[in-house]
Amino acid sequence: MDRRQFLTAALAGGAAASFVPLDEPAQAAGIKTAAKIVIIGAGAGGTALANRLVRRLDGAEITLIDPRREHLYQPGLTLVATGLKPANYVVSRTADWLPDGVTWLPERVASVDPVARTVSTDSGETLLYDFLVVAPGLVLDHDAIEGFSLDMVGENGIGALYAGPDYAARTWQAAGRFTEEGGTGIFTRPATEMKCAGAPLKHTFLIDDIARRAGNAGKVNMVYAAPQSSLFGVPIVAEKVRMLFEDRGVDTMMNRTLTAIDAGAKRATFSTANGTEDIEYDYIHVIPPQRAPDFVVQSSLAWADKWTDQGWVECDMQTLRHLRYSEIFALGDVAGVPKGKTAASVKWQVPVVEDHLVSAIQGSEGTATYDGYTSCPMITRIGRAMLVEFDYNDNLVPSFPGLIAPLEELWISWLMKEVALKATYNAMLRGRA
Repeated sequence: MDRRQFLTAALAGGAAASFVPLDEPAQAAGIKTAAKIVIIGAGAGGTALANRLVRRLDGAEITLIDPRREHLYQPGLTLVATGLKPANYVVSRTADWLPDGVTWLPERVASVDPVARTVSTDSGETLLYDFLVVAPGLVLDHDAIEGFSLDMVGENGIGALYAGPDYAARTWQAAGRFTEEGGTGIFTRPATEMKCAGAPLKHTFLIDDIARRAGNAGKVNMVYAAPQSSLFGVPIVAEKVRMLFEDRGVDTMMNRTLTAIDAGAKRATFSTANGTEDIEYDYIHVIPPQRAPDFVVQSSLAWADKWTDQGWVECDMQTLRHLRYSEIFALGDVAGVPKGKTAASVKWQVPVVEDHLVSAIQGSEGTATYDGYTSCPMITRIGRAMLVEFDYNDNLVPSFPGLIAPLEELWISWLMKEVALKATYNAMLRGRA
């Protein structure tokens, strides 16, 4: 299914979209193999790939390793953190998405030996593999913010929606009070690469809109603070966001990195080119630095000369294949590629990994490539969003040219985010989209 078909299914919505793609071809007989395939991570990428491989392969020994009993629909956390969805909207059971024919090992990975081709878990179990897919997601390094801990979320004007559904709901407790009582709200993002770089902007736009709808626009001082010099990685999108911020009176503090919080004093400390700067707040949204799990770096899977402070898996940006270990692939947030830390990116990465892995089993070379496609339904207010889609080269690649303008605030783009995308996400998990 191509991108237009995928989004058309999203617009159609409904439970059927969770399971049946448009124009699904008849399933061919599985390729017979005894290959041992280990997938680390039962998030969007690992689960979708497992479902697809089960249908492609006959006799493969597929093991998925992940300690998490709950699967999170992470694109929905922004909606939970603004009171638009309940916390349980984003939660399902990991086991419910896994197909017959896959062995789920609910443990944490301790190490990978890419020479011996083994994966070891915290319990001491060691698995041999012929092919390994590294898709564990990433680590939210909250400890990097001095004075901050997750038990603060929801109190003293502190929010942190990335940490999970309960924290997203508690974020709304703090943010909701801010929209009623007013004051200064600071909305941050980290200096590292991050999942869904549009999320900090969405939260800023939505909290501003909610305050306006409550008649409190004059009571809130909205401030977006970021380590970067630009509001978004794609220049034309950054300029559009700048214009919207200017129109709505959202101030910006660029080239500033949040380093510490004094929760009692409601004071945030930022590092700048000239030292540090303290700013008082009534509400602050914290997005911590993000990095790969420790085992990635410790197992020598990470880049040695890129993102050395973050540890993303070294891989070819088009095939997602490890550059030193040809039987290893990276998938999702942990992949060391210039773009692609969104669920929409995973949708287009999974078939690429599938193609090259299955081709290797057959003794041939895969042909599929990933062009960096990333999609961000950029919510700008309740009921309006911009469907921003782009590639490695920062080119806008709209799926509906002439119908959905990527830099226009449209109701149909909001509908995709708020209503329809969860059904298509579920279809992706099933390997059906």
